[in-house]
Amino acid sequence: MKTRITLGLAGVASCVAFLTAVAVTRDGDGGAVPSLPTPPRGPYVALGDSYTAGPKIPDQNGKPPGCDRSDRNYPALVADGLGLGAAEFRDVSCSGATVADLSASQSTDDGVNPAQLAAVSAATGLVTVGVGGNDIGFGSVITACVKDGVRYRMESRFEDAASNDAPCRKRYVSGGTDQVAARIDAAGGRLSAALRDIGRRAPEARVFVVGYPAILPDDGRGCGRATGLAPGDVTFLREKERQLNTMLRDSAKAAGAGYVDTYTPSAGRDACADKDVRWIEPLIPAAPAASVHPNERGERGMARAVLRAVRAAR
Repeated sequence: MKTRITLGLAGVASCVAFLTAVAVTRDGDGGAVPSLPTPPRGPYVALGDSYTAGPKIPDQNGKPPGCDRSDRNYPALVADGLGLGAAEFRDVSCSGATVADLSASQSTDDGVNPAQLAAVSAATGLVTVGVGGNDIGFGSVITACVKDGVRYRMESRFEDAASNDAPCRKRYVSGGTDQVAARIDAAGGRLSAALRDIGRRAPEARVFVVGYPAILPDDGRGCGRATGLAPGDVTFLREKERQLNTMLRDSAKAAGAGYVDTYTPSAGRDACADKDVRWIEPLIPAAPAASVHPNERGERGMARAVLRAVRAAR
């Protein structure tokens, strides 16, 4: 997923533009990334969107520049933990990527990223896949929810502690139809096809689908004022993220791949958490990272989760 934010000083301008494109035991602050005793038999290839790439986390590297890859994102930390050199590691993740961009070239604001699956071959020993959020339009959903929340706040002057209203839920769930859930189901079919393709290209590789970390807290009260969301819509969006992660897990299992749960270790470290513990930056980041995306602490925590999964699968 990829996020851009425009934030004014007050009122509607402070919250309207939230996103334009936006998965155990606790990890503490996501500190030291452990090393594993033996690397995979073959190169490691990382596929994914901006939660994999790490936009605005220094240092940004790789081509094309528009993919916004960081040299401290979780794939780079996993490669380091496995003791892999530059020749044994390919990070082809790209901000804004969808499942379709795994098998076709992707245009960015600054260059074209080749089909990500082109980096996967019979020699590949490890593949991580972190994608799906852009397929369901999660960013546009949150943008709409912020607009609804700002309007609701202006009209009702609600207090977070007393309200569970969810005006945005009504936009997407009505008449027995859940539009976001339908998008998640459709994305699952595309991901399953992509995982089969990876299996054909790299039959000996260990493949892991990486879920999304917690973006919003379990309790929506107290978070709405920081995000512009009505408290009930914090709950709604959190439920949609969990459904997305469930789809990723089920697709991985059906394909014989592993699933990396980054949601559980990030609980309480969401965008509304204190800046010294959070993995996800809020609307106005306090650390170098894109808005509503993992910061360096979050990428370290995700790397630890991946390395645990790789170790467990040995």
